[in-house]
Amino acid sequence: MPDRYQCLRALLGDDRLLTAEDDLAHYGRDWTRQYPPAPGAIALPATVEEVQELVRWARREGVAIVPSGGRTGLSGGAVAMHGELVVSFERMNRVLDFDPLDRTLTVEAGVVTEAVQQAARERDLFYPVDFGSRGSSQIGGNIATNAGGIKVIRYGMTRDWVAGLKAVTGTGELLELNRGLVKNATGYDFRHLLIGSEGTLGLVVEATLRLTDPPPPLAVMLLAVSGLDALMGVFAQAREHLTLTAFEFFSEAALKHVLARGGQRPFEGEAPAYVLVEYEAPDEHATEAALAVFEQGVESGAVVDGVLAQSQAQASALWHLREGITEAVAPRTPYKNDVSVRIARVASFLADLQSLFAREYPDFEVIEFGHIGDGNMHISVLRPEAMAMDAFTRACAHVTGKLSDVLARHGGSISAEHGVGLLKKPYLACTRSAHEIALMRQVKRVFDPDGILNPGKLFDPEPVSVGHDA
Repeated sequence: MPDRYQCLRALLGDDRLLTAEDDLAHYGRDWTRQYPPAPGAIALPATVEEVQELVRWARREGVAIVPSGGRTGLSGGAVAMHGELVVSFERMNRVLDFDPLDRTLTVEAGVVTEAVQQAARERDLFYPVDFGSRGSSQIGGNIATNAGGIKVIRYGMTRDWVAGLKAVTGTGELLELNRGLVKNATGYDFRHLLIGSEGTLGLVVEATLRLTDPPPPLAVMLLAVSGLDALMGVFAQAREHLTLTAFEFFSEAALKHVLARGGQRPFEGEAPAYVLVEYEAPDEHATEAALAVFEQGVESGAVVDGVLAQSQAQASALWHLREGITEAVAPRTPYKNDVSVRIARVASFLADLQSLFAREYPDFEVIEFGHIGDGNMHISVLRPEAMAMDAFTRACAHVTGKLSDVLARHGGSISAEHGVGLLKKPYLACTRSAHEIALMRQVKRVFDPDGILNPGKLFDPEPVSVGHDA
């Protein structure tokens, strides 16, 4: 039987075309762990030209491509289950250029997010997109999902920091988008179309990222809150008096899972919820303002306790209580929801959410946390140890359908920052109209006429013809 991948072996060599079972399992999945990986092969290109050749080969052979970055996604967007060719960008990991006048950094798609942050610091600048997976996620994946994270309240999403892109379409053509321009009023900005498209329109191979001034010294305060209904009142006070860079919340249940892995409880007693407030603190006036927020919260009954970090070590310890949640609950193979509503609707949405979960999840442990200051909540439903994974997933999917109805009533989104992938695909219509989804399909056909780029993500693929010359 002829080797289907003979041409790719000639292009990449045996060390960059992987077919061993361990490699297929490793590169064929992301953090969802709900879908069995079954790719056909793993390609590790090192140049843009190699990526183009891989796409042209896939088009000729009728083979689907799944792009792979750090595989830290939580919606199944990087899962390969049907013999696809996984294209991993980990070998394309160079910083290509720095322009001090434009204050831009040009990198290949496989550069790790934390490496971009470090490269900016080395040049006395700042790349503000930040999240817990910074040490393993890659820029190409950040762009493909329009990653958000902990500093959106101050600095926005990934798309706000992309000055230019290079991407390979489903026909193997290379697009160079915006070229780092600040102003460019020449029609459609395909750069923003590709950002957040989850690899369904093109494979991001290079990005020019904007950098900014480093923030002034930051301070961290953790507040114990009397209940979820008090969260947004505390937020309003904090936003009025402080220059916020993060406003995160987590439940007592979430805190217990983190503390079970080590660490000290920040307060003597328990509270229903906690908010971690990070803010710019260039002088003593910021500390006075933070103490005023705490005192006003206590007087109103919204805040029951608080602690202000007195050192960087203490600040890091407080941040760990929030950032350690995902890792702490991972052994329970959680079913994850990542939802958002307008800030003005958070309080009423939370009330409806609690009613829904009390009714539909009476026997499941539900962990709530997230970026409440920008309207984004993460919900992890923990699988009972004795419950089979498929039965657990079906039960959670049933409730997610009801959750999507609640979100629709509040004008929210079923995916705030993790993308749609496979996991959220059944609920896309709660956020997008039928006409919008039809237009999305048409756009995909233009960029990817044969439907080979990450098929089955966002929406189910339409029938396509294969075997095109390229």
